[in-house]
Amino acid sequence: MNTDQALLKPITLAGGLELKNRVWMAPMTRSRADNPSNKPFDIHEKYYAQRASSGLIITEGSQVSKQAIGYINTPGIYSDIQVEGWKGVTKAVHEKGGHIFIQLWHVGRISHPDFHNGELPLAPSAINPHEKSFTPEGFKETVTPKEMSRAEIKQTIQDFKNAGKNAMEAGFDGIEIHSSNGYLLHQFFNATSNTRRDEYGGSIENRAKILFEIIDALKEVMPEQKIGLRLNPSLNGIFGMTADEETIPTFEYIVKKLNEYDLAYLHLSEPFNDVREIPYLVSKIAKHFRPLYHGTLVINADFDQEKGNKVIEEGDADAVAFGTLYISNPDLVERFEQNAELESPDKDTFYTPGETGYTDYPTLEEIKVG
Repeated sequence: MNTDQALLKPITLAGGLELKNRVWMAPMTRSRADNPSNKPFDIHEKYYAQRASSGLIITEGSQVSKQAIGYINTPGIYSDIQVEGWKGVTKAVHEKGGHIFIQLWHVGRISHPDFHNGELPLAPSAINPHEKSFTPEGFKETVTPKEMSRAEIKQTIQDFKNAGKNAMEAGFDGIEIHSSNGYLLHQFFNATSNTRRDEYGGSIENRAKILFEIIDALKEVMPEQKIGLRLNPSLNGIFGMTADEETIPTFEYIVKKLNEYDLAYLHLSEPFNDVREIPYLVSKIAKHFRPLYHGTLVINADFDQEKGNKVIEEGDADAVAFGTLYISNPDLVERFEQNAELESPDKDTFYTPGETGYTDYPTLEEIKVG
């Protein structure tokens, strides 16, 4: 076994949470909560427990309120029955010696009236992202959302706080704020999706204001060392997002200000597409932002074993969050230890109900026995 790899070395987060390795499981929407309450159940327990050798599991995005929903069959964290469902998941992961954070999610304008009894989804400004929304009746064109009132912004901050409180009750080791990938908080950051003229729009500081108000609200119900968050600074041309010359300065401001908190980690994504020809975007996110952030920095997007070890060895990140590789390789850590061949995922079952393509990928040990 090759246990000298950078990825396989332990790491301790702020607050003293000791993790076995730096191979983290990235949040991935899997659409398996196909029940009227959108609660996790036994297949979620099995799925996450199978992957408990990960240094840290970050769950799929879980909506903080009914208003936050934007995809079918995604589990929430706003109701008592959902909390009970998540308790089974955290118990199963902890019994296997793992650690797990839940990602708190509000999709904003990426939602559709079909999820809200015909009411418009909420967003910073009334600007249609011209994307597709995955509704109970299939993919539909997004609509022009409703610009959030100050009261709706305050309620959303409270929703994140309540979700954080629920997460602690459910037994999670912490939470990750989903402020990435073109969803609600990212919509506030971006000047092309946020054209407000009040204290939540205009300047970089104003557009980032909601994030720090959410962090401050969450600190009232949990230690700040249990809070992580995710950013995607160079997202462009997908999820309805259009970057401009203020995009990177906005994220530089956010990342620097995060140093005022003692957070669990900052989770960044490398670009999802080629941005090298866009003069005001950054093509190497970890390398650019590592000098700006003083805490634990996690990087994600298109990493394999070799690239993951390299980014840690070069000092540009402290851990790597793997997404697709964890779908088909529940024992990804053990496969890295043994430099073993990896299984390829079946993309046709990424978002379908049931255990097929979810909990039926074999481990190396099961393959040997079989």
